[in-house]
Parts: sequence; structure tokens; C-alpha cells
Amino acid sequence: MRRTLLTASLALALAPLPALAQADTTPAAAVAASSGDTFNISSVEALLAEGDAQAASGDLSGAVASYDKARNAARSLLSFYRDLGGAFRGLDARIPRAMDANGREAIEALASANLRLAAAYRRQSQSEVAVPLLVEVVKLMTPASADGRKAYQQLLEVGFVSIPYNAPAPSAN
Repeated sequence: MRRTLLTASLALALAPLPALAQADTTPAAAVAASSGDTFNISSVEALLAEGDAQAASGDLSGAVASYDKARNAARSLLSFYRDLGGAFRGLDARIPRAMDANGREAIEALASANLRLAAAYRRQSQSEVAVPLLVEVVKLMTPASADGRKAYQQLLEVGFVSIPYNAPAPSAN
């Protein structure tokens, strides 16, 4: 027992660093590893583009995995931006403003990931998995936004809701 523990400890200590980095499966680590050690909205967008390419080539399971990584990373970014902004409230107004702006981008990326993930699930005839994603988009973006209307329309198409929402599109000023 002691020898096995010692051998395992030694193997872990001698393992090359890249192998240890690959073992980390947190959303932040997944995005950082896939985008040159950066963790930002661009990384999420890269995962969405990767998923789009996979979906276009017919690899729906790969697309789902990429969209799910993007979704998790966007959620993490949103949480981090909110926490940082809150920590600096009352101390330096520039930082909370910047974090709020970053948070809005993270919300948009999250909504985009949800819409794409829902579409992939619908293509796999798994509408029951798409419904919570679409509801979240409506909640995040509001029914008045383009993404919110798109999500609600998809909920109507899958039969989850029965009342169409025909509000006019917001005017571009």
C-alpha cells in the first residue's frame, strides 16, 4: 500500500506539466487551453466558431461539445465580471463600468451559445433538451430583443408554448 502510494506520488511529481494541464477540465481551463492561454469573450467566440464548423460538417456531437464549452465559459466569465465589478464598486467607478460592459458581452455570448446548442439538439430530435436553453435565452435577453424573439419562436415551433409573440422589432436609432 505504502509503496503504491509512493509510486503514484512519484509518477505525479515526474509527470510533464502539459499532461497535468490537460487534466484540468474546468470551463476556464478549457477555454484557456483552446485559445492560447486567454480567457475572454474572444475565446468563447472561437469555441462557437469551432462548433459552427463542426455542425456544418455534420458532426453534431462535436458541435454540441463545443457549444457546451462556450456556454460554460460564458457563464464563468459573466460570474467573474460581476464579482470583480462588485468588488470595486465605490472605489473606482471605471472598473465596475468596464466589468458591466464585459458582462453584457458575456450575456450575449451565453445567449448565442444557448441558441446554437438548442438548434443542435433540435437537429438531433431532442427538443426536450433544447427547451430549457431557449427559455434561458428569453430570460437573459428579454422577448423584445432579436435573440429573445428567436428563442420564443423556436419554443412555439417545438410546441412548448402555444401563443405567438408578434411584437414589432425594435427600431434602430
